[in-house]
Amino acid sequence: MNSQQNIEIKASDKNRVCPPQNVSHFDNFLRPLVHNPRMIFGPYVKPGMKVLDVGCGKGFASIGLARLVGEEGLVISADLQPEMLGMVEERAISEGLSDRIKLHQCKADSIGLDEDLDFVVAFWMYHELPDGKSFLDELFSLLNPGGHLFLAEPKIHTSKGEFEEAVKETQKAGFVISKKPRIFFSRAVVLRKE
Repeated sequence: MNSQQNIEIKASDKNRVCPPQNVSHFDNFLRPLVHNPRMIFGPYVKPGMKVLDVGCGKGFASIGLARLVGEEGLVISADLQPEMLGMVEERAISEGLSDRIKLHQCKADSIGLDEDLDFVVAFWMYHELPDGKSFLDELFSLLNPGGHLFLAEPKIHTSKGEFEEAVKETQKAGFVISKKPRIFFSRAVVLRKE
């Protein structure tokens, strides 16, 4: 990441957003055993697709998605924090997948992309957003018709009622519920843009 891409995170955002030093508590060598990207995302992601892992953290989903999209596909790993993107970059290089992963630093109030996407993953990050509505509207505008949004929230941070409200917000943005998969330690839904 170059210095022009760095943005300052407001103090109020630091209390909401998972700090880089905490990410290894849940994104470590055990994570693929609990959240296997091939099993979770495989039904939706095919070779050649362009996908977004928003709020990518250390990159457990980005690395798995890069394998699924293959040599002709692209994963955009997006995060607010440059430290997280640095971790994804290191993992991508060590796994030989850096040619399939593009790093993108979000802004505090938007994702800031201009892409046509086939699939979006928002895994354990929605509860950190200051404005879920504008986030969902932006995702809807980026997805191609027939594209999917995979939304998962940790049960420890998001109650059943809060998750149901988030799902209602996705529907207001234009998404249609496609499936409600069972994901360990999570509340999850797969949504489709018709």
